[in-house]
Amino acid sequence: MSNKNENKEKKNKVNRMKKQAILQAITEIFQASPKEIFNYKQICKIIGIDNEPQKLLAVDLLDNLADNDFITEIDRGRYRLHTLSTLNVGFFNRRNNGKNSFVAEDGGAPVFVAERNSRHAMDGDKVKVQYLAKRKGKGLEAVVVEILERVDRRFVGKLQATKSWAFLITEDKTLANDIFIPKEKLNGGKDGDKAVVRIVNWQENAKNPTGEVVDILGIAGQNTTEMHAILAEFGLPYKYPATMIRAAQRIPDTIRPEDLTGREDFRPVTTFTIDPKDAKDFDDALSAQLLMNGHWEVGVHIADVTHYVEQDSTIDREAKERATSVYLVDRTIPMLPERLSNHICSLRPDEDKLCFSAIFELDANANVKKYRIKRTVIRSNRRFTYEDAQQVIETGRGDCQNEVQALNALAKKLREKRFKNGAINFDRYEVKFELNEDGQPTNVYFKESADANKLIEEFMLLANKTVAEYIVQLEADKTKRTFVYRIHEHPDLEKMENFAGFVRRFGYKLKTEGKKGDLSKGINQLLDTVKGKPEENLIETLAVRAMQKARYSTDNIGHYGLAMDAYTHFTSPIRRYPDMLVHRLLERYLAGGRSISRSKYKELCEHCSAMETLAANAERASIKYKQVEYMSSRLGKVYDGVISGVTEWGLYVELNENKCEGLVPMRDLEDDYYEFDEKNYCLTGRRHRQQFRLGDPIRVQVTHANLERKQLDFSLVD
Repeated sequence: MSNKNENKEKKNKVNRMKKQAILQAITEIFQASPKEIFNYKQICKIIGIDNEPQKLLAVDLLDNLADNDFITEIDRGRYRLHTLSTLNVGFFNRRNNGKNSFVAEDGGAPVFVAERNSRHAMDGDKVKVQYLAKRKGKGLEAVVVEILERVDRRFVGKLQATKSWAFLITEDKTLANDIFIPKEKLNGGKDGDKAVVRIVNWQENAKNPTGEVVDILGIAGQNTTEMHAILAEFGLPYKYPATMIRAAQRIPDTIRPEDLTGREDFRPVTTFTIDPKDAKDFDDALSAQLLMNGHWEVGVHIADVTHYVEQDSTIDREAKERATSVYLVDRTIPMLPERLSNHICSLRPDEDKLCFSAIFELDANANVKKYRIKRTVIRSNRRFTYEDAQQVIETGRGDCQNEVQALNALAKKLREKRFKNGAINFDRYEVKFELNEDGQPTNVYFKESADANKLIEEFMLLANKTVAEYIVQLEADKTKRTFVYRIHEHPDLEKMENFAGFVRRFGYKLKTEGKKGDLSKGINQLLDTVKGKPEENLIETLAVRAMQKARYSTDNIGHYGLAMDAYTHFTSPIRRYPDMLVHRLLERYLAGGRSISRSKYKELCEHCSAMETLAANAERASIKYKQVEYMSSRLGKVYDGVISGVTEWGLYVELNENKCEGLVPMRDLEDDYYEFDEKNYCLTGRRHRQQFRLGDPIRVQVTHANLERKQLDFSLVD
């Protein structure tokens, strides 16, 4: 009873707290934890405020403390003690529009750094800054006082050279200045060449940095030159070190009798590959045989790359650094040398090949009755293109027709179950180009997934899921094991609510709350509904952006998009380094080996995720380059499109006919003064109140194509 009275008395005391007492309590919280970030709910909880009037008072006091520079609003509604005029360490972000910024090591909002206060720090440099006294009505600013660590930044551009000097003219978004190159540092470069340049120094009073040419890519405008330039822009390799090539040449391309020890022999079983028509690195094959009980035994056979690539060897170290193959519009830059990727490891037809396999017994409803994971040897009977396999599926005639038809029927059942369990159906098309012999685009077309593509997809998903679940099962039985998972976190609720608000403008509904699986089912229904409509691509793109990005991790939190509790990447070791890691760990644990250092694999996961993002960005840049190149011969033409982006500098418009995207610059909207409304994704005219909104249909004319910037400019057609 006494405890109840004490709690009641304490609560009444809090309720009677005056404004000054609350203010005093708030200031003490921030002073006690100067690096902590708090929102008003956390503050109220610490003080013990639980009634609405005093919560509102706390919000007002936080705003007043921010106005008086006692605390800083790090981002919306989150505050930290204001460290005015103190030093801090973090990273410098340089931008060619002059909007440089500093981000502290311990996080927080970016702080503006004027060019005159940058000490010529480069993008990514670790720096020490001093915050400047905050001016009324202005944001926080900083000045760089010391550059602690320089990044080895390289820039790609076109050489402008005379007899005595040269400049690199670059469109890099992190550098507004051309780079001066002394004659003796040209490294054989000539006027008009595309080159890679490293900055050597940047004198404090000099307008331009000084650099040296580290590589000549070729004559600007030539296809191979421009594709290599895109790779160099993203810091991706476009050639192999000589040591790696020599190491690959030493690997024998014949299978020795001892290589077959302990392997299950699948050579007598009908086996085939299904890949794009231009593929050379066949890293997966399927086998199928009908069992006496009427079930199908399906083997998912994956190239046994780690049999040939020893851990920490020359090839392994380079593959680890690259982490992935890179796919540009007109070429593949393999992670492994071609002798391995296209010859020794590639599961080519009529050749014995070593594999790591997941073998399943499936009933007529595609239920897995049992499985095993084994090292195997196979011999592919047929190399199908997707088009070949699709013809067998549709006609029921051709090589391996019984096996292909059976696998297609099973794949459809697997797919149906996957979506029933809550997987999201992002079944998007790919933009493809027909290129002439010089690599110039002559046509744009869209490639959609047919049944043959989905057949391969479902069995690869099944193998990846099964390998991950095998490790999880081992963990349940014994101790936790370090492993590489492919994870996908639940969507950010705020992003999803914004997305739901956007699609309502088109008359669609998306419920963002409810039971587990309701959101994913709602997204699938939405994607089905918009199919074939003008806004389809825009809504699919925004749905993808509202999702978290899948990544590699040693912590298994499941894969939201696939609706799987455990998932990994096992099926593409020729082109992805994480799959090689998975093969090595799997081999270790199948043999009863102990777990391995988690910290090392955590770093590897982060590196592989980062390199995957870079490779995807390079692929998008190559597509953008080809789109601009394609449209450069169509200047003056008029197209229907949809507003795909709204920014303070103009409208992005995606053309319906070919999905090429360009910008209608704000300066060209001359009929009014337009203001950018970020919250509602629109531009609104101040006088006439005309609006341009995300998703609106629009008619534009192609006015300019800048290949260097990979940018199309459009103008509005009334």
